Amino acid sequence: MKDRIEHLYEYLADEEDARVCTDISDSACREVPQNFLLIFMSQFMTKLADSLASAKVILPWLLTSVGAPAFFSGLLVPIRESGSLLPQLVIGGFIRRHEYRKWYFVVGSLLQGIAVIAIAWAGLRLEGALAGMVIILLLILFSLARGLCSVASKDVLGKTIPRTRRGLITGYCASAAGVVTTAVGVLLLFVSRPDTEVYAMLLLAAGCCWLVTAMVYALIREYPGATEGGGNALRQAIASLSLLKTDLPFRNFVLVRCLMMSSGLAAPYFVILARESSTDGSLLSLGIFIVAGGVADLVSGVVWGKLADRDSRRVLLLTAASTALLCALAGLLALAGGFGGIWLFLLLFFLLGITHQGVRLGRKTYVVDLASGNRRTDYVAVSNSVIGLMLLLVGLAGALLAQLSLAMVLLLFAATALAALFTAGALPRISD
Repeated sequence: MKDRIEHLYEYLADEEDARVCTDISDSACREVPQNFLLIFMSQFMTKLADSLASAKVILPWLLTSVGAPAFFSGLLVPIRESGSLLPQLVIGGFIRRHEYRKWYFVVGSLLQGIAVIAIAWAGLRLEGALAGMVIILLLILFSLARGLCSVASKDVLGKTIPRTRRGLITGYCASAAGVVTTAVGVLLLFVSRPDTEVYAMLLLAAGCCWLVTAMVYALIREYPGATEGGGNALRQAIASLSLLKTDLPFRNFVLVRCLMMSSGLAAPYFVILARESSTDGSLLSLGIFIVAGGVADLVSGVVWGKLADRDSRRVLLLTAASTALLCALAGLLALAGGFGGIWLFLLLFFLLGITHQGVRLGRKTYVVDLASGNRRTDYVAVSNSVIGLMLLLVGLAGALLAQLSLAMVLLLFAATALAALFTAGALPRISD
């Protein structure tokens, strides 16, 4: 069995020596083939669960089907994203006190599964504003658990997988998730009038995926890590913020990541413009855009992962330039009254999906490779907390500006991506 695992790893990693390690211990190196496959399986199950319980698609439709006020739908994405990012500064300070970090991911996965199953129950049993309030409260629990997983997973990845294979494993997971997302989108195309029971079944399936993820992740062979500085979590969190002042490469990385938020925030505006430019809005199904996003992940994940392993800084540069170009084109088309119609915006949406996948893989690989030990945990926690706050502020500002002009929002996103391009040029290139 062990030989089969090593052969499969060698095939996926495209190398003859399955134990090429440059920055992890010899003991951890011997476990790379098995850990590589276990992490791949857990990340794939997580991506599958994310598709089945999408806060951008499934949850809004569930809230609508139970008669919850639209106000609750507007809270879904900000809570899901920021709720998992903002607390990571404190979470990181707590996790760093312990030599083994995989168990925090296991607990986080279990809590996510339980929360999503409870949301499915609320959708079946409750109605109106009460259903909305309960679902939002459960989503807060889900987001906090997600933040726990985020910090722990990056640290475990850095401890168990060599530097030149971290982007690859994430890329394989992204492409595999693309297949699943595409399938979900196709399913929604054929389910013209889905009801609450359909949404609840999707959420129950998602919850089961997170429970399976917890069991798979528990099998990872993790060796003890650094615990220096693992004192009071809140005090450590405040002290970690000093990295933004004293650590120039890290500060520049956080700045680039803030400026690159446009690659994710711009997507809904592309969909809005597509709807407005359609001669018959009823012909535009959200399922088409889900399929486009899934295919974008499918065709680009592994490619971006391999490029990130070679030079994650270059990936950030390429995706910054691409984001600036796509947002500028969409903004100019908006000024021209939606010239080109729905299919041109669908193409831009597809290309933005490919670009955003590169942004995610590039910055994840870069921050994991930039440091080791507890410094890596600090990097992830500080950067995610800062991004969580900025997502709330920029998301709110973009929503307000969109009331005046969608074109101005997209042109502003293009400008920030262009600024990210120049800022990323100052990042140090991480060598093997």
